Amino acid sequence: MKVLSVNVGSPREVTWQGKRVTTGIFKEPIQGRVMMRRLNLDGDQQADLTVHGGVSKAVYAYPSEHYSYWRTELPGMDLPSGMFGENFTTEGLLESSVYIGDRFRIGETEVMVTEPRMPCYKLGIKFGRADIIKRFLASRRTGFYFAVMREGLVGAGDAVELVGREQQEISVADITRLYSFDKEDVKSLRRAIQVEALQESWKGYFEHQLEKQAGQ
Repeated sequence: MKVLSVNVGSPREVTWQGKRVTTGIFKEPIQGRVMMRRLNLDGDQQADLTVHGGVSKAVYAYPSEHYSYWRTELPGMDLPSGMFGENFTTEGLLESSVYIGDRFRIGETEVMVTEPRMPCYKLGIKFGRADIIKRFLASRRTGFYFAVMREGLVGAGDAVELVGREQQEISVADITRLYSFDKEDVKSLRRAIQVEALQESWKGYFEHQLEKQAGQ
């Protein structure tokens, strides 16, 4: 498991569907090592901190393995590393085998997996097509966010080493599945809300789903 590319970018203003929008989704690979801090990588910024960034979503990772799928889905489209707005383009870390609360050592840092990425309209801006949002979620190829537990330098080529895992094994893929596809899976919903590392907003949503099931 390793980081293939480290990608950063500053917010820029673009025109989308006749409106001016500021977005930080445009990321480009960088050379050398960069400092990863509690809120982001040096040189990287998010435009709307109400839905992007913050301690629980400091760094976004996207599996390089998914790029071949998207090249088939979107023939002729240039898909360089960082195309999905990810900070880390990774190898060997898939949503089905990465669990909420997993702790990894990357370079000098330690990170913890917090949640899958849910697409917003700014992904449509990056791709120049609004349908990518539904296609992204339907593909279940979401990538995932890290919280930074220990700051330090990181760079392309760094190994990603698992150093800890929660007892409740709920994968990134499970969260996406329960959110969008299997909202009636009571057993998994109950397990998900027991995961200490899962953000309270997700727990609240899943608790609401459980209440709906109980009321039927």
